[in-house]
Amino acid sequence: MVPFSFAGHDLHALRSGALFWPRRSALLVADLHFEKASWFAQRGQMLPPYDSLVTLEALEEVVAVTGASEIWCLGDSFHDDEGCDRLPAEAQARLRALTAATRWTWITGNHDSGMADRCGGAFVDEAVIDGLVLRHEADPADPRPELSGHFHPKLRLRVRGQNVSRRCFIATPSKLILPAFGALTGGLDAQHPEIVRAVGKGAEALIPVQDRMLRFRLAA
Repeated sequence: MVPFSFAGHDLHALRSGALFWPRRSALLVADLHFEKASWFAQRGQMLPPYDSLVTLEALEEVVAVTGASEIWCLGDSFHDDEGCDRLPAEAQARLRALTAATRWTWITGNHDSGMADRCGGAFVDEAVIDGLVLRHEADPADPRPELSGHFHPKLRLRVRGQNVSRRCFIATPSKLILPAFGALTGGLDAQHPEIVRAVGKGAEALIPVQDRMLRFRLAA
């Protein structure tokens, strides 16, 4: 975990794309997209059906490592409204054990806005916690400090003749976009105009590496 400051709050970024908030013992993740592979399979595109278990195992690991007692999922936690029902029985039981053992809140995303049951936990459209707005998609018109997901940002670089892509956080003084945590999520280039539009000028891509944060200024 790499410590850094955002809007006056001390946070820790994890290489997995999760964010830990020590003062609240809170873990924040975005865009899990549980059951994305089964959604595609229903439409004739067969993908290995293991994405949910891989994502869940990674989530269990960061909860254990951080000792988080409060979990916030920043939208698109399931790939569609029926995603929780399609989870394999073992995965659903493990997820429900996590939601029962912590103060768990699902924030509504564009993929799972109509879900009635998210395998336990509470759900809200957005929240304001200790002065930070938690929502799925960044609102460029809102000046308040904000944590969000939605864009699955990745920084693409050319290093020693090789193309390298890494999930990254996107940060300005008032906006912080988390990368997608899910195993089958892809990513949008950090320089994409939609990301720049969402956060405004002066944005940086942040990549936590071991004990330090790599920072890359993004073009306006």
